[in-house]
Amino acid sequence: MKCEHCTRKECSKKTKTDDQENASVEVPSPAPESGEEKGEFHKLADAKIFLSDCLACDSCVSAEEGVQVAQQNAKDFLRVLNLNKVQQRGRRRGRRRGRQAEAKKCDASEHRVLAVSVCPQSLPYFAAKFSLSVTDASRRLCGFLKSLGVHYVFDATIAADFSILESQKEFVRRFHQHSEEEPALPMLTSACPGWVRYAERVLGHPVTPHLCTARSPQQIMGSLVKDYFARRQDLSADRIFHVIVAPCYDRKLEALQEDVPTASPGFRGTDCVLTSGEIAQMMEQSDLSVRDAALDTLFGDVREEVRRHDGASSDGCLAHIFRHAAKELFDEDVGELTYRALRNRDFQEVTLEKSGKVLLRFAAAYGFRNIQNVVLKLKRGRFPYHFVEVLACAGGCLNGRGQAQTEDGRADRALLQRMRGVHAAGPGRTPETSAHVQDLYREWLDGADAPRARGTLHTAHQGPGRPADGRDIKW
Repeated sequence: MKCEHCTRKECSKKTKTDDQENASVEVPSPAPESGEEKGEFHKLADAKIFLSDCLACDSCVSAEEGVQVAQQNAKDFLRVLNLNKVQQRGRRRGRRRGRQAEAKKCDASEHRVLAVSVCPQSLPYFAAKFSLSVTDASRRLCGFLKSLGVHYVFDATIAADFSILESQKEFVRRFHQHSEEEPALPMLTSACPGWVRYAERVLGHPVTPHLCTARSPQQIMGSLVKDYFARRQDLSADRIFHVIVAPCYDRKLEALQEDVPTASPGFRGTDCVLTSGEIAQMMEQSDLSVRDAALDTLFGDVREEVRRHDGASSDGCLAHIFRHAAKELFDEDVGELTYRALRNRDFQEVTLEKSGKVLLRFAAAYGFRNIQNVVLKLKRGRFPYHFVEVLACAGGCLNGRGQAQTEDGRADRALLQRMRGVHAAGPGRTPETSAHVQDLYREWLDGADAPRARGTLHTAHQGPGRPADGRDIKW
């Protein structure tokens, strides 16, 4: 029997029930090292992939990927923290005993600089959970992470700035290039790893040519930390252990395929992804004395206020690209966008009209059912939209499986409602107004239109194909 999560005629999943949708697959955890410190967080859960998160349901996760996802959990994060503490104690002992060689050996051993980047959709979760403003929640989170031994805590909004700006330029370019022979529209967003994985591994052509080539914010943040920030701190990239705090588990899978374009092939920009819920669990179990701290920036100063992008539950990609396209293509200034719900509240459209003619027609499609409708119409050639913001999670990124969930795996609707309120109340920003982004274009990428910028901020999407070492997961 075919379930709502599958495009195949025959499905290996069981008939859908609420319990089965909320079940999870536990990927094998690595064996603990001998003598490894468990620390105080002894009840932390292993990494899991929830079935209702998955878009491609059969052999999507290879055996190797399964092991690597298992390693992306709080226990691995704490392992690195504990190694740093052991090295620090060794240095102190060596200096006290006058053994400079011993102290130097500890310095050059396994010590890593820990940098944590927090996704902008995660901060409203911490704010709603602890009844704080987004800025105060960021200070509480930053203080907690630094009390554990984290050296730097960044707001990943700056990476979303780059992703949106590059997407804006690409849409305008595609609009000018659009033709019947080589259709470049609609452009489909590529910031959601669950959607991109589904498009690449299952759908293939004719869908993948429509995916925006701009890298996701997580991928760009990995390059910023492991390339720009590492060089600024005079560190080799492998000395940095980079952790992303994200709203969904799909980001763990995305990290496996990340690379830093300016580094050697296969060099990852993100070493570990922890969901907001995993971090909150650590905070609730901890009895550490925590002092609030301001977020760091890549430039060596601190950020006192956190600003959001437009968009009710995402990075605001649709809103920013719509306004940019209206101005660039038709010299129209657009203020507040008016969304019209179509099939449901997770499928909405916004249009730009002049003299009775529709100039731009954009849509937001969240959740797998709406994605199926988008794909079906696209394949049939009956697609009226120029641009679609596609997100795998119904309700958008704020409703990611890694946050706003009850203990039994269901959506915590009351918490989600508070998160939306907190997110909407925060001060807004537009990517174009960020002086830091413009500085980075010049200092890091040799200019916004330079080949280095293109290679660092864009990627090519692959066609379908199963992993060679895939395992048949029967659910």
